[in-house]
Amino acid sequence: MLVGLDSSDDAAVYQLDANTAIVQTLDFFPPIVDDPYTFGAIAAANALSDVYAMGGRPITALSVAAFPDDLDPEITAAIIQGGADKVAEAGAVLAGGHTISDREPKFGLSVTGLVHPQRITTKGGARPGDLLLLTKPLGVGLITTAMKWEAGQENDLAAAIASMLLLNRTAAEFAALITLHAATDITGFGLLGHAAEMARASGVAMRFRTGDLPLLPGALGYARAGICPGGLERNRDFLAIDGYVRYAPDVEAAYQLILCDPQTSGGLFFALSPNCATQLLRHYADVGQGCWVVGEVLPGSGIEVVA
Repeated sequence: MLVGLDSSDDAAVYQLDANTAIVQTLDFFPPIVDDPYTFGAIAAANALSDVYAMGGRPITALSVAAFPDDLDPEITAAIIQGGADKVAEAGAVLAGGHTISDREPKFGLSVTGLVHPQRITTKGGARPGDLLLLTKPLGVGLITTAMKWEAGQENDLAAAIASMLLLNRTAAEFAALITLHAATDITGFGLLGHAAEMARASGVAMRFRTGDLPLLPGALGYARAGICPGGLERNRDFLAIDGYVRYAPDVEAAYQLILCDPQTSGGLFFALSPNCATQLLRHYADVGQGCWVVGEVLPGSGIEVVA
């Protein structure tokens, strides 16, 4: 077992031979959008992302589903089809699955991938002097919550959906050409939550600048309006324990919300040397893959946020 229960990484990794290890992960959740096909596709992209975060390539997936007994079969079929199409887009195969009866719909995948044992990327390994890169903008939780509260704009939701539907495949494939010191993906714990996991696993500190954060359209406005997903509050409260996260006095409260906002199918988050970061940003620019330098790794412990 190369990566297991003794770490907080995104997936398990088991070595088969000198050149092959399998990556295994599972993720599922209730609908985040109204359209069933889109929900299935987003859930699949979210589950596949854990394999990409570990440096792997997805090969097979099994669906994990829970549906009410009285749910329209066409809705069920659309959810599963959305997931199957996204798996196919990843170059993998949806090979089956299991469904149970539940009052609330839920859908996701168990995913198996392959990785060379020497090319695994984990949360440990970030070094002082590294830059921190993020491949998708933030704000999904704020925007979807705004829509639930009937306070959001459809064009903002459309941008959030497009981001969630985007596989991390291209980002991962080009990152595999570069030496990464640490990697993860940004999901339910928000950027700061997953950054804290990386910082603790690596024994380092981190600094983020709010002016460098990529944001989805509308996200900052919703944060300023006080729209706050329940998961955001839990993330913020957890990170406040023992003063692990320190905000400079001039950091706007809205950015504190954004940094703790739970993401669904969020971007990949890397720690790598400045030279490697320059190479990766150049590769991404050539293929139209978004990527932003959002912070840096420092000696010490904890996370500092400055304006």
